[in-house]
Amino acid sequence: MLTGGQLAGLIVAVFWAVLVTFVALTLLRLARLLGEASEVVREIGDQAGPLMDEMARTVGRANEQLGRTDVITKQVAGVTQNVSAVTTVMTSVVGGPVVKAAAFSYGVRKALGGSAKGAEEDAAPAPAPRKRSGRRAGKGRGRSAGSGRRELQTRSDGKGRG
Repeated sequence: MLTGGQLAGLIVAVFWAVLVTFVALTLLRLARLLGEASEVVREIGDQAGPLMDEMARTVGRANEQLGRTDVITKQVAGVTQNVSAVTTVMTSVVGGPVVKAAAFSYGVRKALGGSAKGAEEDAAPAPAPRKRSGRRAGKGRGRSAGSGRRELQTRSDGKGRG
Protein backbone atom coordinates (compact mmCIF):
# COMPACT_ATOMS: atom_id res chain seq x y z
CA MET A 1 0.00 0.00 0.00
CA LEU A 2 0.98 3.56 -0.56
CA THR A 3 1.54 6.04 2.09
CA GLY A 4 0.04 9.51 1.92
CA GLY A 5 3.29 11.04 0.67
CA GLN A 6 3.69 8.45 -2.03
CA LEU A 7 0.08 8.91 -3.14
CA ALA A 8 0.59 12.69 -3.31
CA GLY A 9 3.77 12.19 -5.34
CA LEU A 10 1.96 9.84 -7.72
CA ILE A 11 -0.86 12.38 -8.25
CA VAL A 12 1.65 15.18 -8.92
CA ALA A 13 3.56 12.95 -11.39
CA VAL A 14 0.35 12.10 -13.30
CA PHE A 15 -0.64 15.79 -13.30
CA TRP A 16 2.76 16.75 -14.72
CA ALA A 17 2.54 14.03 -17.38
CA VAL A 18 -0.89 15.30 -18.51
CA LEU A 19 0.37 18.90 -18.50
CA VAL A 20 3.45 18.01 -20.56
CA THR A 21 1.25 16.11 -23.04
CA PHE A 22 -1.04 19.14 -23.53
CA VAL A 23 1.95 21.46 -23.98
CA ALA A 24 3.52 19.03 -26.49
CA LEU A 25 0.26 18.84 -28.52
CA THR A 26 -0.02 22.64 -28.51
CA LEU A 27 3.58 22.99 -29.69
CA LEU A 28 2.97 20.45 -32.48
CA ARG A 29 -0.09 22.37 -33.67
CA LEU A 30 1.88 25.62 -33.55
CA ALA A 31 4.70 24.02 -35.58
CA ARG A 32 2.18 22.88 -38.24
CA LEU A 33 0.64 26.36 -38.33
CA LEU A 34 4.05 27.98 -38.79
CA GLY A 35 4.89 25.49 -41.56
CA GLU A 36 1.69 26.32 -43.43
CA ALA A 37 2.29 30.05 -42.94
CA SER A 38 5.80 29.79 -44.37
CA GLU A 39 4.39 27.84 -47.35
CA VAL A 40 1.78 30.58 -48.00
CA VAL A 41 4.47 33.26 -47.76
CA ARG A 42 6.63 31.32 -50.23
CA GLU A 43 3.71 31.01 -52.70
CA ILE A 44 2.92 34.71 -52.40
CA GLY A 45 6.58 35.51 -53.01
CA ASP A 46 6.58 33.30 -56.10
CA GLN A 47 3.46 35.03 -57.46
CA ALA A 48 4.54 38.57 -56.55
CA GLY A 49 7.27 38.80 -59.20
CA PRO A 50 5.05 38.04 -62.22
CA LEU A 51 2.25 40.14 -60.70
CA MET A 52 4.57 43.14 -60.38
CA ASP A 53 5.78 42.65 -63.96
CA GLU A 54 2.19 42.57 -65.24
CA MET A 55 1.35 45.67 -63.21
CA ALA A 56 4.36 47.51 -64.66
CA ARG A 57 3.23 46.59 -68.20
CA THR A 58 -0.31 47.80 -67.43
CA VAL A 59 0.95 51.12 -66.06
CA GLY A 60 3.17 51.53 -69.14
CA ARG A 61 0.20 50.96 -71.46
CA ALA A 62 -1.92 53.40 -69.45
CA ASN A 63 0.80 56.06 -69.72
CA GLU A 64 1.01 55.46 -73.47
CA GLN A 65 -2.76 55.94 -73.84
CA LEU A 66 -2.63 59.08 -71.69
CA GLY A 67 0.10 60.45 -73.96
CA ARG A 68 -2.10 59.84 -77.00
CA THR A 69 -5.05 61.46 -75.24
CA ASP A 70 -2.90 64.48 -74.42
CA VAL A 71 -1.94 64.88 -78.08
CA ILE A 72 -5.59 64.58 -79.14
CA THR A 73 -6.64 67.14 -76.52
CA LYS A 74 -4.03 69.62 -77.74
CA GLN A 75 -5.15 69.13 -81.35
CA VAL A 76 -8.80 69.65 -80.40
CA ALA A 77 -7.84 72.86 -78.60
CA GLY A 78 -6.08 74.06 -81.77
CA VAL A 79 -9.11 73.21 -83.90
CA THR A 80 -11.35 75.07 -81.46
CA GLN A 81 -9.15 78.17 -81.71
CA ASN A 82 -9.20 77.94 -85.51
CA VAL A 83 -13.00 77.63 -85.56
CA SER A 84 -13.26 80.64 -83.25
CA ALA A 85 -11.00 82.67 -85.54
CA VAL A 86 -12.99 81.64 -88.65
CA THR A 87 -16.23 82.55 -86.88
CA THR A 88 -14.86 85.97 -85.98
CA VAL A 89 -13.67 86.59 -89.54
CA MET A 90 -16.96 85.44 -91.06
CA THR A 91 -18.93 87.62 -88.66
CA SER A 92 -16.91 90.69 -89.59
CA VAL A 93 -16.89 89.90 -93.33
CA VAL A 94 -20.55 88.97 -93.69
CA GLY A 95 -22.12 90.86 -90.78
CA GLY A 96 -21.09 94.38 -91.81
CA PRO A 97 -22.41 94.20 -95.38
CA VAL A 98 -25.62 92.52 -94.24
CA VAL A 99 -26.33 95.32 -91.78
CA LYS A 100 -25.53 97.94 -94.42
CA ALA A 101 -27.76 96.19 -96.95
CA ALA A 102 -30.61 96.08 -94.44
CA ALA A 103 -30.20 99.78 -93.70
CA PHE A 104 -30.06 100.56 -97.42
CA SER A 105 -33.20 98.52 -98.15
CA TYR A 106 -34.98 100.26 -95.28
CA GLY A 107 -33.99 103.64 -96.68
CA VAL A 108 -35.15 102.65 -100.17
CA ARG A 109 -38.50 101.47 -98.77
CA LYS A 110 -38.94 104.72 -96.89
CA ALA A 111 -38.08 106.71 -100.00
CA LEU A 112 -40.29 104.72 -102.38
CA GLY A 113 -43.08 103.91 -99.92
CA GLY A 114 -44.92 107.17 -100.43
CA SER A 115 -43.40 110.39 -99.22
CA ALA A 116 -46.67 111.64 -97.69
CA LYS A 117 -47.16 108.50 -95.66
CA GLY A 118 -43.53 108.46 -94.60
CA ALA A 119 -43.68 112.12 -93.56
CA GLU A 120 -46.77 111.46 -91.44
CA GLU A 121 -45.04 108.57 -89.68
CA ASP A 122 -41.96 110.67 -88.99
CA ALA A 123 -44.00 113.63 -87.70
CA ALA A 124 -46.48 111.58 -85.64
CA PRO A 125 -45.63 111.35 -81.96
CA ALA A 126 -45.20 107.96 -80.40
CA PRO A 127 -48.46 106.61 -78.98
CA ALA A 128 -48.86 107.06 -75.25
CA PRO A 129 -48.25 103.94 -73.21
CA ARG A 130 -51.45 102.30 -72.11
CA LYS A 131 -52.26 102.04 -68.45
CA ARG A 132 -52.10 98.63 -66.91
CA SER A 133 -54.83 97.50 -64.68
CA GLY A 134 -55.36 94.52 -62.50
CA ARG A 135 -53.03 92.48 -60.44
CA ARG A 136 -49.81 93.19 -62.31
CA ALA A 137 -50.21 96.94 -62.70
CA GLY A 138 -46.92 98.66 -62.01
CA LYS A 139 -45.03 95.42 -61.44
CA GLY A 140 -43.29 95.04 -64.76
CA ARG A 141 -40.15 93.22 -63.60
CA GLY A 142 -37.71 95.79 -64.87
CA ARG A 143 -39.61 96.72 -68.04
CA SER A 144 -40.49 100.25 -68.99
CA ALA A 145 -44.10 101.40 -68.94
CA GLY A 146 -44.44 101.11 -72.74
CA SER A 147 -43.79 97.97 -74.71
CA GLY A 148 -40.25 97.31 -75.87
CA ARG A 149 -41.35 97.11 -79.52
CA ARG A 150 -42.67 100.70 -79.56
CA GLU A 151 -39.44 101.90 -78.01
CA LEU A 152 -37.39 100.31 -80.78
CA GLN A 153 -39.63 101.75 -83.51
CA THR A 154 -39.37 105.29 -82.19
CA ARG A 155 -35.60 105.11 -81.79
CA SER A 156 -34.93 103.83 -85.31
CA ASP A 157 -33.97 106.61 -87.69
CA GLY A 158 -33.37 104.35 -90.70
CA LYS A 159 -29.68 105.12 -91.02
CA GLY A 160 -28.41 101.75 -89.83
CA ARG A 161 -25.09 101.37 -88.09
CA GLY A 162 -22.88 102.92 -90.69
